[in-house]
Amino acid sequence: MESKKEIVIDWFKGLQDSICESLEEMDGAKFHEDLWEREEGGGGRTRIIRGSLIEKGGVNFSAVHGTMPAKIASHLGLEENQFLATGVSIVLHANSPHIPIIHMNVRYFETDQGDWWFGGGIDVTPHYVIEEQATMFHQHLKSVCDKHHPEYYHKYKEWADNYFYIKHRNETRGIGGIFFDRLNQDVNTLENNHAFVKDVGSAFVPIYKKLVAANKDKEVTKEDQSWQSIRRGRYVEFNLVWDRGTKFGLDTNGRTESILMSLPPVAEWHYAYDPKENHKALKTQSLLRKGIDWINFNEKSLSEN
Repeated sequence: MESKKEIVIDWFKGLQDSICESLEEMDGAKFHEDLWEREEGGGGRTRIIRGSLIEKGGVNFSAVHGTMPAKIASHLGLEENQFLATGVSIVLHANSPHIPIIHMNVRYFETDQGDWWFGGGIDVTPHYVIEEQATMFHQHLKSVCDKHHPEYYHKYKEWADNYFYIKHRNETRGIGGIFFDRLNQDVNTLENNHAFVKDVGSAFVPIYKKLVAANKDKEVTKEDQSWQSIRRGRYVEFNLVWDRGTKFGLDTNGRTESILMSLPPVAEWHYAYDPKENHKALKTQSLLRKGIDWINFNEKSLSEN
């Protein structure tokens, strides 16, 4: 009989498989897989795709275990322990500037001292923010959350706004989404928390299909491509400066190539860039802020925020 952690690990592997199959069908390209092992314990499957739709994308599974570094244990408020961390992490950078960057992470963590929790989330970073698509995205996430608890969406949407925030730029990474952590017995049973995480993971492909269908045939200009590279630069800044998952992976001696697969293939940094000549970019900059009610979005609600 499988243990609870084996059930979770097997489901994460199946999630990686199903998402990769769907993306290959959408793009026409195939994933390249690297199997890797961590010297201290565990390993993973890193899958990378480069195609006509997706310029660079990664769908990673990992399950690592061993003695937790003291730095990590202290940060998590734990004693020294033996730990297991497993999950699936996805980042897709499309060729078209009109298709947003999308990220999802679902994960499970436990120690030999009886601690355990789920975490994760899904968020979108458009190069150009389109209000009706932002509303669609958030409505989809709200439907997933409402299935499990009426407070989940608003709680985890606010968490995402605060987490996916580039403090040194005073702007959000994108239009947010949901982010949650430490889902344990204080929140719900392991089975119920796992059911919620399953629904979040299963929402990825339907959401991305909608975003691709709405944007893939739009004309691309040099101005669009330049702005895409600048927005990708902001994505890099967040991931390397603020993202806790990146830091956890590096601090636990994870596979560097797998950890940094989230970075785009090309990014730019222009000194003192001013988007005022690009009106679509200027509008997007005005929407990179916390607290926007995307479900009931309108210009009046934005001005009142």
